[in-house]
Amino acid sequence: MRNSIFTGQTLTWAKPPMTLLAPPFRTLPSLLIIAPRRKLTFHNYNFKKKEWIHHNRRLSGGMYRAMPCSSVETTDITTGGGGGGGGGGVEENGRLRNFKLNHSTFLASLMPKKEIGADRFIEAHPHYDGRGSIIAIFDSGVDPAAAGLQLTSDGRPKILDVIDCTGSGDVDTSKVVKADEDGRISAASGASLVVNSSWKNPSGEWHVGYKLVYELFTNALTSRLKKERKKIWDEKNQEAIAKAVMHLDEFDQKHKKVEDPKLKRVRGDLQNRIDILKNQADSYDDKGPVIDAVVWHDGEVWRVALDTQSLQDDPDSGKLAGFVPLTNYRIEQKYGVFSKLDACTFVVNVYDEGNILSIVTDSSPHGTHVAGIAAAFHPEEPLLNGVAPGAQLISCKIGDSRLGSMETGTGLTRALIAAVEHKCDLINMSYGEPTLLPDYGRFVDLVNEVVNEHRLIFVSSAGNSGPALSTVGAPGGTSSSIIGVGAYVSPAMAAGAHSIVEPPAEGLEYTWSSRGPTADGDLGVCISAPGGAVAPVPTWTLQGRMLMNGTSMASPSACGGIALLISAMKAEGITVSPYSVRKALENTSIPIGGLPEDKLTTGQGLMQVDKAYEYIQKSRDFPCVCYQIKISQSGKSTPTSRGIYLREATACQHSTEWAVQVEPKFHEDASKLEELVTFEECIELHSSDNAVLRVPEYLLLTHNGRTFNIVVDSTTLSDGLHYYEVYGIDGKAPWRGPLFRIPITITKPKAVINRPPLISFSRMSFLPGHIERRFIEVPHGASWVEATIRTSGFDTTRRFFIDTIQICPLRRPIKWETVVTFSSPTAKSFAFPVVGGQTMELAIAQFWSSGVGSNETTIVDFEIVFHGIGVNRKEVVLDGSEAPIRIEAEALLASEKLAPAAVLNKIRIPYRPIEAKLCTLPTNRDKLPSGKQILALTLTYKFKLEDGAEVKPRIPLLNNRMYDTKFESQYYMISDTNKRVYAMGDCYPKSSKLTKGEYTLQLYLRHDNVQYLEKMKQLVLFLERNLEEKDVVRLNLFSEPDGPVMGNGTFKSSVLVPGKKEAFYLSPPNQDKLPKNSSQGSILLGAISHGKLSYAGQEEQKSPRKNPTDEDKSKGSTPAGTKPIPERLEEEVRDAKLKVFGSLKQDTDEGRFEWEKLAQLLKSEYPKYTPLLVKILESLLSRGNIGDKSQHYDAVIDAANEVIDSIDRVELAKFFSLRSDPEDEEAEKNKKKMETSRDHLAEALYQKGLALAEIESLKGEKASDLSAAEDTKDLDQTGDQSHVVSDIQSDLFEENFKELTKWVDLKSSKYGTLFVLRERRCGRLGTALKVVNDMIHDDGEPPKKKLYELKLFAQTRQ
Repeated sequence: MRNSIFTGQTLTWAKPPMTLLAPPFRTLPSLLIIAPRRKLTFHNYNFKKKEWIHHNRRLSGGMYRAMPCSSVETTDITTGGGGGGGGGGVEENGRLRNFKLNHSTFLASLMPKKEIGADRFIEAHPHYDGRGSIIAIFDSGVDPAAAGLQLTSDGRPKILDVIDCTGSGDVDTSKVVKADEDGRISAASGASLVVNSSWKNPSGEWHVGYKLVYELFTNALTSRLKKERKKIWDEKNQEAIAKAVMHLDEFDQKHKKVEDPKLKRVRGDLQNRIDILKNQADSYDDKGPVIDAVVWHDGEVWRVALDTQSLQDDPDSGKLAGFVPLTNYRIEQKYGVFSKLDACTFVVNVYDEGNILSIVTDSSPHGTHVAGIAAAFHPEEPLLNGVAPGAQLISCKIGDSRLGSMETGTGLTRALIAAVEHKCDLINMSYGEPTLLPDYGRFVDLVNEVVNEHRLIFVSSAGNSGPALSTVGAPGGTSSSIIGVGAYVSPAMAAGAHSIVEPPAEGLEYTWSSRGPTADGDLGVCISAPGGAVAPVPTWTLQGRMLMNGTSMASPSACGGIALLISAMKAEGITVSPYSVRKALENTSIPIGGLPEDKLTTGQGLMQVDKAYEYIQKSRDFPCVCYQIKISQSGKSTPTSRGIYLREATACQHSTEWAVQVEPKFHEDASKLEELVTFEECIELHSSDNAVLRVPEYLLLTHNGRTFNIVVDSTTLSDGLHYYEVYGIDGKAPWRGPLFRIPITITKPKAVINRPPLISFSRMSFLPGHIERRFIEVPHGASWVEATIRTSGFDTTRRFFIDTIQICPLRRPIKWETVVTFSSPTAKSFAFPVVGGQTMELAIAQFWSSGVGSNETTIVDFEIVFHGIGVNRKEVVLDGSEAPIRIEAEALLASEKLAPAAVLNKIRIPYRPIEAKLCTLPTNRDKLPSGKQILALTLTYKFKLEDGAEVKPRIPLLNNRMYDTKFESQYYMISDTNKRVYAMGDCYPKSSKLTKGEYTLQLYLRHDNVQYLEKMKQLVLFLERNLEEKDVVRLNLFSEPDGPVMGNGTFKSSVLVPGKKEAFYLSPPNQDKLPKNSSQGSILLGAISHGKLSYAGQEEQKSPRKNPTDEDKSKGSTPAGTKPIPERLEEEVRDAKLKVFGSLKQDTDEGRFEWEKLAQLLKSEYPKYTPLLVKILESLLSRGNIGDKSQHYDAVIDAANEVIDSIDRVELAKFFSLRSDPEDEEAEKNKKKMETSRDHLAEALYQKGLALAEIESLKGEKASDLSAAEDTKDLDQTGDQSHVVSDIQSDLFEENFKELTKWVDLKSSKYGTLFVLRERRCGRLGTALKVVNDMIHDDGEPPKKKLYELKLFAQTRQ
């Protein structure tokens, strides 16, 4: 980071209109630290806390590490007791008494169940172990071959279905082929494959497709395979190099002096072979094997077979015919493994009548781990069972493999459809991210539908963004219909799974677990559950189990516990409802911590399965209802909220009154007469502190709901955090506990009154897991902070999380975070942006396992100094004129150094689609539970890069919103003219490096409302790219208005004093400094800064280079010579005939007959007229559906010969041997005419040569025939050279080739193909490959597909 401080202004300049706009700071993600003193397998402690984040998006799980675990005999294991788990006595809230692990308690700590009472419940009710319940796992995919995920405790299949909801594994199998008489089919990759004769296929139709296998693998697996494949490749390449060197050495030994041109070509070829082998080692790029897929219908179901020969070491393995056919996993629950090398499990599903094949693999170990926590069954190791070993699962992959396991809107929607279709009872989703608006968006609407109408219980992680408040993520922590789960760690987990030297005395929430409240005041976290476990992982990881931490692990722990309740409810005939289950969980959880505000961290506490079961039994006859709360401040109808959150200083200066609407909400299938009409409850309203909250005593509640008022008086509260609740109790059955709760959170900030504005917090004491929160009213005018932390009083290393957070309307929480480690008492400084006038929370937490085993308290002093420079222009727009912009600046808080700087370092170019296609998606996986079919809109954009660049597509309407948007899905792909895909992304676009060339961007949008999609057909897309250092535009600053023109009065810096303003002028960029290729309408973006950090040095800036301005050098036209009118008329008639002739189509036999008839007529009318003969040759070359290829190529040769014969080659050669006078107009006209003739001649010779080569290939002639004419007899023993004989005359191909060499450079990209063919015919494969490689790399644009095909052809021996 540069040491200038951006103050939040934006700067725009239009070329015409160009805008410069950049946020001054980018929020830095924090670290997620797991246990200390343990080596992480995949990540180290320096990594970011949101380990699964991409652009602030994350799977809520923490880092995962390896935990080798061999099979453990458990026959002699006895169960321990206590809610916290352990060998000694443990109280219900997790406090420790005489804690000591033994063998069984250690195993139990690896898969914690005692903490939530699951072990006690199953011991008391062994048949209520989850059997009868189905859990949908919305995650990165589940490996059906992973340990413990084959069978349930009662012997049923564990995983009922495995679905890729993202489409990342889709293969287009719409191409249909038939087998020949030998049982061979032409695969989509071009390979010829043998089908197994025993496979039933009544129709005889085989759907074919192919897939690059790396597209199915995770980055970790791909990396491992590339290393192993590179090792094998290196060995073979070194062997080939040694062989090539040996052949060259043999040649040199035999031919001491090489003077014969033919021998020189042979030696050059041998040397080229060595060079190519060496160069390909340097340019090695493993794009991965291609697997061919074949789909057919056997009369009953769709079957799938894969050809994986390219993955196998053994050439006889992986053949299509040897594959055991699979069908949709749901039908037979069977899976395959690609190869022993990758050990990657996959399943298949077929859609759209065989036209789409889905190959399903996982996109990370995360989903399998989550599934194992919820429901793994290990009959030989029962202590390692998941929470609900009897439950069944469906795997809904929402993490897109193409995006590094990021979830997509498509994946989320399809997953909900699948969960309803499979009649699931529960959904677990361990994904999430920050959100703009809580309880809002398309996905939330669909979740509400499946919860309220289909009675699914949705459980999700709260997030890993703690310890600051208001860090819960969407959807788990922000959605009313979802049970959000926080992450808890017990002493047993700390001692066993984390191997802590001295575990904490009592259970606590993990430091990184996200906290509430939400921006609209809801609690955020519903309940807590163990947030770490050693659970199964996919087979491709080459290990059985792994330790992972995060709310991602807490969510399936809670979900498994709920599955136990569902199992019991179904067995006992109790109606299952997400409303009643949630109420039971919340009202029976054990509080964690002793303070009211701890609920913001832990929710209602640590869930207890056995107690929730008792509650459900007792309340089974009460109606299934939830209580929807809508709150608004009295006198205002908007906005509404789900709680009361008084965060800013002005809200705490007086009493406020709030209107609370309570509306009972029943399921869609509730009886209006029996349930809705009869519903009536006498509610006792209670306040947790009557001095602060005043509420009515009673409320008579009916189905239509009621409204009452709350008065909040926060004027007498001290600075800091205060949490209260208003809750309603059933007056007739108070044992039911609160029927609804209204959370009231008050953060009373401390004002900064010192000048200069400084606030410090001294002598704060810390122990492991302790958190100190300070709330500060950021002074108006402040835009950045310089903070210093000092530590003292400790011996061993300490690790601290430091978070600051501010909440602004309709913005995601503004968060700055860092993790600092102190090996000894010292001080560290930071700088970060703030918003003036908004309350800032400062949260300092000693990591929960940092400093364990040490009895010393860490003392922390924290000092914050606020800075700010106010300017008169929040947005600076340069309109394209030469006039500078006047900017006034003032120090609002204290003296500041004014040192403005402004740069333009990005360019953004707008595009509109050239094509918009709207269609209805054909498969049931895109049919909503409501019955609506989802529609898709595909927008196509074209763009061209004159130079290579990193580009990022931006769609302002849609970007950076996943859950808080009403649009369902967006996905883009960038491909070149060869249809090679270079980049893909969704609502969080990434920069992609592209070479010079033309590209197509396709944007894919989905929704079930056609009107929404119709409005998007002209959606503007911006391509943004960073300017290279040489193109960055640094704007000049002046102290006088004429400075930009006169060149004097440069403004550098000054000291601002409060109460006194200063001004300077910002100059627009000079035209010669603008980036080249900045087209009309392009937008230049950058940033402006005004101040400097007080403790950092200034970074030296580089001066931009000037870009020369291209001049328009238009030339005058030469008047045409005059011709007689009859001659001109004859020429125009002839040209009109040629135009008509060129437009004739040859698609049918009749069309070809008419074309040939007219061609003969015109040739007789205009004999030896070269343009006509060229047109005939071009028409022959453009023909499709060629029947007799030999006859066709003979016709091409004849047409080419006619063109050649029509040109006077002697005159042509004589002309090009002389120089023409460029000042002579007639000479210049003749030069152009002769150049055209030469081009026609070269093209005819080139096409004739290609046709001769094709005929030779068809006749099966050997390359040795030509080699004999080129090389000498004594070369027949040299390396791999073809046998040659010197006395054989050159053939037609060679004669044609030598003629062509007289007129053009045959190594050019235009004619190089023929040169390669000739070298290959001569057996000089090294030279052929060298020429192809030069052709590929000569042009900066993406190479054409035909060049790669030519390269493959050049590598094969005739």
